[in-house]
Amino acid sequence: MPEIQEVLPKYLQIAGYLRDQIVRGDLRPGDEVPSERELAAAWRVARPTAARALEALRTQGLVESRQGSGTYVRRPGAVPRARERYERARDLSSMYAPAESVEFLATEVTVAPGYALEALRLPAGGQAIRRARLLRGGDGAPIEVSTSWFAPDLAAPAPGLLEPRRLAGGTARYLTDITGQVPAYARDQVAARLATAEERALLDLADPAAVLVYRLTVYDTKDAPVQFDEATYPPTAWVFQQEYPLPR
Repeated sequence: MPEIQEVLPKYLQIAGYLRDQIVRGDLRPGDEVPSERELAAAWRVARPTAARALEALRTQGLVESRQGSGTYVRRPGAVPRARERYERARDLSSMYAPAESVEFLATEVTVAPGYALEALRLPAGGQAIRRARLLRGGDGAPIEVSTSWFAPDLAAPAPGLLEPRRLAGGTARYLTDITGQVPAYARDQVAARLATAEERALLDLADPAAVLVYRLTVYDTKDAPVQFDEATYPPTAWVFQQEYPLPR
């Protein structure tokens, strides 16, 4: 029989919430995180629980304590994955952290790779809208090459997809306002492979170099694909960091 899974301990829930803020860039390197007292009050937990949450973040290398001052964010070893950027756009109306810069590489209707057409349920060999971006961190170093694909018939009703600019609230909200398609769920896939010549140039990688590729397909309430995202990360970026209970 299936068993009910235990939820995370409260201190790990608090630590996970703060971790997500750090990874998404809402809390930047050097920012002070809430104190034990503030966490205890906000989450309605005892001070020892709040202290364990901060200790968990210190153990993960995300924060550091400064005697007589407080707890501050260290430079994270992770970058947000596509799903976390989507959540950030939903919650904060921006896919990118304040310290990140975005360079648009392409906004066009073009022949799409087979896997993108398949994800969007478009005919093989066909075209799709492509929005390609290069993201840099606060230090100017490249951290991600991101490409979003959309059905080509959206070019007329959603011209913003073909403009090299950020769309308020992200592309999903923009499309919802225009088409009425409401994102309901998503499917992600992850794989490692060798970087292409273009990726090596954009991410300042040696030849050869491995990259992590993260694919995200967003579906509406009728199970129709809304968009297909592909993000490529350098081998020095830790994309997945999360905590979860283990069976006993």
